[in-house]
Amino acid sequence: MKLAVLGSGSGGNATVFENGGRYFMVDAGLSSRQLVKRMEFLGVNPEKLEGILLTHEHGDHIQGLTVFARKHAVPVYTTALTQEAIREKVPAVSQWKLFAAGQEFEVAGVEVTSFSIPHDAVDPVGFVFESSGQKAGVLTDLGYVTPVVQEKLAGVRALFLEANYCEQMLEADPNRPWSLKQRISSRHGHLSNEQARDLVRELMPGGLERVVLGHLSRDCNRGEVVEGVFSGLELKDLVVARQCEPTRWVRLADIPRVIGKGGQLEFGDFALAG
Repeated sequence: MKLAVLGSGSGGNATVFENGGRYFMVDAGLSSRQLVKRMEFLGVNPEKLEGILLTHEHGDHIQGLTVFARKHAVPVYTTALTQEAIREKVPAVSQWKLFAAGQEFEVAGVEVTSFSIPHDAVDPVGFVFESSGQKAGVLTDLGYVTPVVQEKLAGVRALFLEANYCEQMLEADPNRPWSLKQRISSRHGHLSNEQARDLVRELMPGGLERVVLGHLSRDCNRGEVVEGVFSGLELKDLVVARQCEPTRWVRLADIPRVIGKGGQLEFGDFALAG
């Protein structure tokens, strides 16, 4: 099993997984055109997607879903409350697969465990994916790490994790009112770099080796800042996902660490327009 983040940030989020030649995606927050463009660059045929799993209903996680679903008949997995919140916005979805937070199910030959997370959405969830005894987790948009989060992520080998803001940069930001800063840093907001690092440190003794950091704030975080916070951890692979281009594939098997520019490869222009 391997994963690649197609793009991550306040402008849109989407992650694709491959398991033995079968594919699924978590969230569809980029435009349909960008989702297709970035998948094809990574060698993924959008027609081969066996499911789109939604973490929650916010626009930066679903904005490409309407057009993509109109062009590609793919099942959408989500909770009933999230479906209720977005159903009128995405009428093109022809096949809904509903699950309750905490429920387990299967997609593309992968065992999926869902779990509730704290965020200001109707029913936000995180996921753990397991195949051939190896686990990977996806955890975006949460205000703090709960005991349930720690329990569900125990034993993951790879993790896509939110590292949204630098505490000092958020505090000093002149463009955000105090109320917005409070929301971001609240228990139903987002994880700071330090909170993300502390969770990774706790999970490493259980086997966590590879981390992809995402959902970085455009104004209150930078790749080099978050890399500095994580520099003391002896991870086998650390990648910082960006908004403008996809990451390389991150495998759960042993691979050499890529050095430079946040573990990114150069992909040229992936402007979000269109």
